Amino acid sequence: MTDKTETAPTPEADGIEVKGCFPTPVVIAQTPMDGEENSRLAKTILAHEKETPGVTFSNLSGWQSADDFDQWGGKEGMKVLGIAHSIADRLTGDRAGKPVKVNWRINAWANVNRTSHANDFHAHPGSFLSGCYYVDDGGIGDDPALGGAFQIMDPRGVTPAMYLPELAISLAGCQSAGAAETIAPKTGKMILFPAWLSHGVRPYLGKGTRISIAFNFFIPPQMESK
Repeated sequence: MTDKTETAPTPEADGIEVKGCFPTPVVIAQTPMDGEENSRLAKTILAHEKETPGVTFSNLSGWQSADDFDQWGGKEGMKVLGIAHSIADRLTGDRAGKPVKVNWRINAWANVNRTSHANDFHAHPGSFLSGCYYVDDGGIGDDPALGGAFQIMDPRGVTPAMYLPELAISLAGCQSAGAAETIAPKTGKMILFPAWLSHGVRPYLGKGTRISIAFNFFIPPQMESK
C-alpha cells in the first residue's frame, strides 16, 4: 500500500474562502514632495531645533518639537500636512463604508534623530489616525542596515505566538503574528495608521540625520454650554 501525502488546500481554491477579519490598515504612500522641497523643509526643522529645547515623550534621546509644527513649518510643511489630510479623508468612511466629510483637527511635530536615537513604543490616545512623513531618511533608504525602521506591534499582543511560537498561519502577512512589523523609512514616504496602533522607532545607527514629521487627526470634543 502506497502512502499518500496530502497537500494543504490552496487558499481561494477547492471551495475554501479566506476572509481577513479585523484588519489593521497601514497606508504607505510615496508623496509628490521633490528633493528641493524636502531640502528646504529639513533646513526649517534644523533651524527650529537650534532655537527651541524641544520636548520628551516617546523619544529616546533625539529632538522632538512641540506639536505646533503647523505654525512654523512653512509652505513645504503645509504641503505635507495637506497631503496627509487628503489621504485621511480618502481613508475614512462611515460604518457602511460610505465616504464622509470630517472636520479634522491636526496637531503635528518634527523629529530629529541622530546616531543611537530611537522612539519607545507608544500610541496616540484621543486621535483617530496618526502618521509620519520622512523629510530625510538619514541614508536608511539606500542602506537598511542603518536601522531607524518604523516598527508596529501586533495589536493582539503576544497571544498568537504563545502556544506554539514556531508555527504560523501559512497566509501572507501572518508570519509576524504575536511580534512586530517594520517599515523602512525613505525620503518622501508617508505612513498613516490607526492612532491606537502601538508603534516606535528602532535605534538609528547611521551618522547622518533622520528627520521626520509626525501628526494626528482628531475631532475636538464638543463642549456643552451652560
